[in-house]
Amino acid sequence: MNRPLVILLSALTLCAGIFIGSYLAARHMGAMCAATSTDDLAWLREEFHLSDAEMARVRQLHEGYMPKCMDMCSKIAAKKQEVADALNGGTNITAEAQKKLTELGELRAKCQAQMLEHFIAVSRAMPPEQGKRYLAEMQRVTLDLHENMEQSMSQAAGKTHGHE
Repeated sequence: MNRPLVILLSALTLCAGIFIGSYLAARHMGAMCAATSTDDLAWLREEFHLSDAEMARVRQLHEGYMPKCMDMCSKIAAKKQEVADALNGGTNITAEAQKKLTELGELRAKCQAQMLEHFIAVSRAMPPEQGKRYLAEMQRVTLDLHENMEQSMSQAAGKTHGHE
């Protein structure tokens, strides 16, 4: 009878220790997360080792660009709604729907161009080597994501139709 009691007390002690350890670890992680900067540009300083002056210039460019970005996002969202309204459950693409799709494509192209102009300006505010690396990554993110999707879709279509 003594042995089962010792095992039970040992198990309860172990469970309590695990619980307390987990609680303290979670509290520590929560405090770390709360203390982490909410600065959406902090990654730039860290990744590209920017000085305070360079970071101030980048921040100024970013803050100047954000209203343009928000405006463009709003226009794209409105145009997407126009496309949805023009399609409105129909089984054919009307001339009006085609027009709206073309306008949406033009807005997206304009948005990409504005983004690239912004990224070029930001890259110029950085040390030359870091700016080149930043711009290459931003171009990849801005342009290649669509290209990768197009390539994967064309490859999938080729395989579906028996073209290897």
